[in-house]
Amino acid sequence: MKTKTLIFFLVFFYSLNVALSQEMKTIHVFVALCDNENQGIVPVPARIGNGQDASHNLYWGAGYGVKNYFKVKSKDWNLIKTIKNPTDKILERVVFKHARTNTYLLADAYDGAEIKQTILDFLYASSGYFKTSVKIGSKEINFGGASDLCAYVGHNGLMDVKINPHLIAKGDKERDVIIIACYSKDYFLPYIKDAGANPLIWSAGLMSAEAYTLEWALDGWVLNETDEQIRSRAARAYNHYQKCGIKGARNLLRTGW
Repeated sequence: MKTKTLIFFLVFFYSLNVALSQEMKTIHVFVALCDNENQGIVPVPARIGNGQDASHNLYWGAGYGVKNYFKVKSKDWNLIKTIKNPTDKILERVVFKHARTNTYLLADAYDGAEIKQTILDFLYASSGYFKTSVKIGSKEINFGGASDLCAYVGHNGLMDVKINPHLIAKGDKERDVIIIACYSKDYFLPYIKDAGANPLIWSAGLMSAEAYTLEWALDGWVLNETDEQIRSRAARAYNHYQKCGIKGARNLLRTGW
């Protein structure tokens, strides 16, 4: 009995030391709330298409919105902080902690009328700029341009507006990016190149910008899987929920240039 107890505690403390020694990783997700009035989209039901109502929005508080999906449907992410109106353009900010790794995810719900600003903030963060931090307990955790991965979720606003950001990669750190939006590879490619980021997941066609594709991709990313393995996870997620066939999902979701 004593031997078994000793083995148990040795395994426990080894696991604890491994967890404590894990390098912290950070993710910043920029969500442009779905907005029937201010975006060039095919209108959705009014309750989920109000870009000034995060709690019911298609891309945030609805069943497959980023906040609700990660909070309710994911077993791997724990909601640890919610901040209302952190800026005049962001209606709500949430922070999640991964259950098994030292990974933090910050997601911002931007007012749907501010989709252009959402995209610009995402691109500047992808290049290493755009400072954002959140205090978690006694720790100040940096996101924005300090993040290891930046993601954009929502309507592809580049279909409707022109932008001319001055993007120059900051430092030697190459951030991964995920863009859950229609035809994101076609529209975002020159900006991601200028930002010096790695296109981990983006799309080659029309798609539903819901959170399951992001969450399944991140399941692989936190485990340091290859880009192709992460793409396969994203494709399986999209097929699982959209029933489009795995071949169609793989043709839609791409990795790399």
